Amino acid sequence: MSGKKYTDALKRYDREQFYSPSEALQIAKATASAKFDENLDIVFRLGVDPRKADQMVRGTVALPSGTGKDVRVAVFAAGEAADAAREAGADVVGADDLAAEVEGGKMDFDVAIATPDMMPLVGRLGRVLGPRGLMPNPKTGTVTTDVGKAVEEFKGGKVEYRTDRYGNVHVQLGKASFDQDKIDANFRAVLDEIQRAKPASAKGRYIKKITVSTTMGPGVRIDTNRLKGED
Repeated sequence: MSGKKYTDALKRYDREQFYSPSEALQIAKATASAKFDENLDIVFRLGVDPRKADQMVRGTVALPSGTGKDVRVAVFAAGEAADAAREAGADVVGADDLAAEVEGGKMDFDVAIATPDMMPLVGRLGRVLGPRGLMPNPKTGTVTTDVGKAVEEFKGGKVEYRTDRYGNVHVQLGKASFDQDKIDANFRAVLDEIQRAKPASAKGRYIKKITVSTTMGPGVRIDTNRLKGED
C-alpha cells in the first residue's frame, strides 16, 4: 500500500504509541481501505534464538472465530485413510500421483497432511514443500493416522505457526471485516498458545514486541505490559 490511502491510515493513530490489544486490533481494522477484505495479521517478536533446536517455537492453534479464509487441504494417504480424508472435505487426496503433481510444481493448497506410512514418499518432496512451509510434521498435527479429524480442524480455523530465522512468529488473525469480539477471541487464543509454547531454555523477556496490521495497512504496536490485564 502506498500513496494517499496509506498516508490517511497513518493519520488515524500515533505510530509511536503502544496500545492495549483490543485498541490496537480496532485501529488496525479501521485502516483497512482496499477493495478486497484484507487479512488481519499479527507478528510476535520473541526473545529466542531460532538457530538452536530447543528454542524453535512451533505448533498449531485453533482460532475460535476461524480465519475467514477457504483453506485448501491436500492429503497424502491411501486406502481407508484416503476415503476418510475425502469425506472430511479434503481438496486433493493422493499418493504417488499427488507427489508427481507436487514435483511438477502444482501446489494449489494451503496445508499438506500425511499419514505416517506416506512420509518416505513425502520426504522426497522436502525441497519443494519445505521452502513454502507445507512440509507435514508430527509437531503440527499434519502427520497423523486420523487424517479426517486433521482435515476438519484445518478447514475449521486451525493454523500453523513457527518462528522465522529472526525469531518472529506471523499468524493470520482473521479478516478486517470480522466483528471486534471475534478478532479479540482469536488474539487471545494465539497469545495463550505462544505463551504456552515458551521454550524452557529461553532466557530474558520472551515476548519482546507485538505488531498488528492489515494486508495493506501500517503496523500498530501492542503494549506487551498490558497483556495480562486484558479480558
